[in-house]
Amino acid sequence: MKNKVHPLTNEPTMKFHIRTYGCQMNELDSEVMAGMLMRRGWSETASEEEADVLIFNTCSVRDLAERKVLGKIGKLERLKKRPLVGIAGCMASSKKEALFQKVACLDFIVGTNNIHELDAILDEALERRKVCHASPQFTCELDYEGARRKDGVKASVSIIRGCNKFCTYCVVPYTRGREVSRAPEAVLEECKTLASRGYKEVMLLGQNVNSYGKDGPGESCSFATLLGRLNEIDGLERIRFMTSHPVDISEELMSAIGELSKVVEYVHFPLQAGSNRILRKMNRGYTVEEYLEKVQKLRSLVPDVAIGTDIIVGFPGETEEEFGQTYALIEKIGFSNSYLFAYSPRKGTPSTRWADDVPKEAKEARLQKLIDLQNRITTEHLEGLVGKEVEVLAEEVSEKDSRCLKGRTRTWYNVVFPGMAKELGTLKRIVVEKVIRQTLFGLVV
Repeated sequence: MKNKVHPLTNEPTMKFHIRTYGCQMNELDSEVMAGMLMRRGWSETASEEEADVLIFNTCSVRDLAERKVLGKIGKLERLKKRPLVGIAGCMASSKKEALFQKVACLDFIVGTNNIHELDAILDEALERRKVCHASPQFTCELDYEGARRKDGVKASVSIIRGCNKFCTYCVVPYTRGREVSRAPEAVLEECKTLASRGYKEVMLLGQNVNSYGKDGPGESCSFATLLGRLNEIDGLERIRFMTSHPVDISEELMSAIGELSKVVEYVHFPLQAGSNRILRKMNRGYTVEEYLEKVQKLRSLVPDVAIGTDIIVGFPGETEEEFGQTYALIEKIGFSNSYLFAYSPRKGTPSTRWADDVPKEAKEARLQKLIDLQNRITTEHLEGLVGKEVEVLAEEVSEKDSRCLKGRTRTWYNVVFPGMAKELGTLKRIVVEKVIRQTLFGLVV
């Protein structure tokens, strides 16, 4: 596509910068947008100050994330050379044109389901500014092959977008729409291409990967079946995935994790709360007892599995006793890691019909208790690996010591070990020597 002339600098060659907030799905969407802009002939810059076009790819899951974005963009109004400014992502989908009223210097809005229209949106913005495309449903496949991948060893691969669960606190079903699975052939072809380019690990992404294929005719390819087909790709060494909703995880999938050699033994398995009453209010669709039963089944089929989780504290009406139930359940299950959050109401979600009645101080105190607990549990897990041998994928050169490499175990733990840059992308057997601040340090066998 022929470049437009920048209305402020009158330069035919433009520089862009994409600032990404939120989840790995947002990171992948940013890589897709970067690829589209580079095909326009534009160049990427790491400097926001040098950019002619700034895109903020946003997250709406937490109120703090939105406030950070609005604060950041607000500062741009004071710049003498003001770039073209756009908001993409979940915040764009949820607030739409209302963002123009909040941010005077905002020029264009790209919803999560409109990334494929980015070129057309920019053409409009370059001519007259103020353009918003934010559709409620994903309808067009993105050009993942043309994505500007920033990592040469591992890559994210979208397999399903949207969510049908409608948890009462969550904006995702409203910002990303209903579940839409990619065709298995498209996923397979993308992963084969990545493997041929030297990528060793793929992370399969979806708001609920366990629902993969259920929106298609005849449910011809389940998520477990897809994993089996991906496991056969030559050159691919590891397959990860997230996120798994507890309602939809099946025994077939658990067995696949245990039996398929390239599928790692790590499952991100959000619990959210340890009280059945709070789980009902959250519309999670399971009880504590059902969750525990699935954890037990998973551990019986995959003995070395590591389980991560998400927890929200201070949900409307949560009592101190109910928080205690969450604390006790985390301690009982012994999660390898947890993403812990204090509840914040999101406009448009059902939970806002209840008063946000847990005081801020109580939320912060409960959150800190869980952080301390999880730190202790994680450290115990890590210390149990000292003296043992683990498999690590060499992913990057250590920032602190260029003579060392960094990577992750199959169970998602960080490891630092001696190595050279030419060894990136190789699997190493590492004997763990010590643990420092929840990072493993070891030597190559």
